[in-house]
Amino acid sequence: MACIKTLLCVGACMTTWSMTTGDTSVPKAQNVHWTSLDFQTILKWTVEESEHTYTILYSETNHNNWMDVDHCFRTSETECDLTQELEALDKNYEADIRVDSEHLADEFGLDYDFPHTYAPMFNPYKESNISALEFSLTDVDEGTVILNITHPLTSISEGGKQQTIKDILKNDLKYKISYYKSGSTGKEKKKIADSSSAEVSGLDAGQSYCFMVAAFIPSRPKATQQGAWSTPQCRRGDTHFTQDLSLGAWVGIIFMLVTVIIVFITATVLCCRRNHKRQKNIPTAQSSVPI
Repeated sequence: MACIKTLLCVGACMTTWSMTTGDTSVPKAQNVHWTSLDFQTILKWTVEESEHTYTILYSETNHNNWMDVDHCFRTSETECDLTQELEALDKNYEADIRVDSEHLADEFGLDYDFPHTYAPMFNPYKESNISALEFSLTDVDEGTVILNITHPLTSISEGGKQQTIKDILKNDLKYKISYYKSGSTGKEKKKIADSSSAEVSGLDAGQSYCFMVAAFIPSRPKATQQGAWSTPQCRRGDTHFTQDLSLGAWVGIIFMLVTVIIVFITATVLCCRRNHKRQKNIPTAQSSVPI
């Protein structure tokens, strides 16, 4: 009887050891993180080289209603696009990357708790990065210009229409405008506009100005409030060409002027000395002529 108990204990220990070592021998997903741009949301991870595949599940936070992602079922890739699955954008989501292992399934059955890695919580509406906006400039008068801003398209469609970031963010979307005098080293000015047709006034007449714009969502956490800055666009004023010269150009011009002045003064002094010497020699020459 004692022998049977001993064998049972040994068997239980071996089973526990086998499950533990089996778990640790399977490479789990590491460095799990979300990347999202203009509401296209992708889950990424890294793994040690192996022949295992991975299945992605997702759920709204605290709902515990885990669902498979059809195109990320037993995948050998290290990323999964969840854009279409996260339809309700302003919700918190979690994801689980589960290792698919045939030898664990054969040994412990399909109900075995396979090794897996949870992704951090993610809210697409509040955390997706916004790409750079495009815009054009329209002059109203010498001191006023209008920025006509266009919105990037997203990967989300509604009613057969591809949505822009404005369609999704609606009134939460504002525009941060930065502008400065062209060629100036002075401090740039900033303005927040509500409309995609943004007016900037109070410009100095005749001056050239450069403008940049970025999406701005003040309702978001500070880290994700601002999108990428656009490429600068400059508006030329009715200015003299010297107002567009850089500091280096001015230094070069001043150096050339100083050089010309020095050369002119030197040449003038040498010429005066030569004339003075010539005039001094004329009486001497005349006095030496015999009468």
